[in-house]
Amino acid sequence: MPLLHEQHFRAVENLLHEWARCIDENRVEAVAELLLPEGRYTVQSRFNADRGLPHALMDARSAAQLRDRIKSMRLANIYEPQHYRHLLSGVQIVGGEPGALQVRSSFLVVRTLDLDGDMKVFAAGQCDDVVDVTGPEPLFRARHFKLDSRVVETLMVIPL
Repeated sequence: MPLLHEQHFRAVENLLHEWARCIDENRVEAVAELLLPEGRYTVQSRFNADRGLPHALMDARSAAQLRDRIKSMRLANIYEPQHYRHLLSGVQIVGGEPGALQVRSSFLVVRTLDLDGDMKVFAAGQCDDVVDVTGPEPLFRARHFKLDSRVVETLMVIPL
């Protein structure tokens, strides 16, 4: 890792973990605050991403769109109560440009159903992020979750 990026590594790592904690602790609304207003959040299969295919399971092109999706999740969608637990690893700063860093990490998400306690691996893959480091705290310009699987066992309501 270039020395230039070393000063930001811990703050970037904390940003990734804060996103995961917001979801794991059912503070999902807070993830939109970790995204720049014009930031993008995408969840896509690795199959589609590797081929440049546009289809995504979720694709919010702004923090406002992500907020709307979360509001819909809370008010309109009907789904079995559940929660996630994120495991993150392999956090690397793999590049950068003035004011932004390219970050790669691996993730595993375990989903637990509240009613019967059933636990399953829900998602695993790689996340490619662009993190803005121009402000007092880093924020995501883009989050691109690439799922190793081409299928999701059930609908994806909660953001990853």
